[in-house]
Amino acid sequence: MDVRHDSIDPPGEPEAVRARYARRAGIDLGRYSPLNPAVYMSIQERERALIRWIAKAGLAPVADKRLLEVGCGAGGNLLQLIRLGFSPGNLVGSELLAERVEQARSVLPKATPIMEGNACTLDLPPESFDIVFQSTVFTSLLDGGFQTTLAKQMWRLVKPGGGVLWYDFIYDNPHNPDVKGVPVRRIRELFPAGKMTYWRVTLAPPIARVVTHLRPALYDVLNMLPFLRSHVLCWMHKDRIK
Repeated sequence: MDVRHDSIDPPGEPEAVRARYARRAGIDLGRYSPLNPAVYMSIQERERALIRWIAKAGLAPVADKRLLEVGCGAGGNLLQLIRLGFSPGNLVGSELLAERVEQARSVLPKATPIMEGNACTLDLPPESFDIVFQSTVFTSLLDGGFQTTLAKQMWRLVKPGGGVLWYDFIYDNPHNPDVKGVPVRRIRELFPAGKMTYWRVTLAPPIARVVTHLRPALYDVLNMLPFLRSHVLCWMHKDRIK
């Protein structure tokens, strides 16, 4: 399939997102390194949740499923999906930030195209993907109208019988005004036509950082309490046309 994108982003929220990420440049990268126990425990947990999602949604085998990731960052999620059996040639990444596009292209197989620019302006055929995936993108979008526009674009690109996969946090971060939690009721508003299934996942990072510093196994112990989980993994299924 030919994948193209507009070369000009509309002003407004995309530029604001670029500014927000620029302000994060000084953050200690070790906090997000997979060598950090709090990070690798959450990665492992999410991978188990993705395996449950594949089974629950009846998507296996996944090698023939086409998937677009909106806001693919440096490509880590797409690499994880390849490990779970998705074919590199059936994956497409979309990323706003040029430096992250280059990082993704440097680690992903050449068969996986990465499209640079605002995902709302991607020139892609409707209903061309089995899965459209976003991970911690919407919590960085503070403009409700832009959230709605992007959600409509994602839904437009999903085939009947497929769906939107969502992983993001539901609570505000009081120490970071550049992000805002997206509760489940808002996700339902963004995808009103979808049949939603969701799971509470991911021990809240501030708690995870403290307890894994003491003993990594405490992550799983505290994560048994659903109210300590800060994220949701959602599947919004699009019905087949009857």
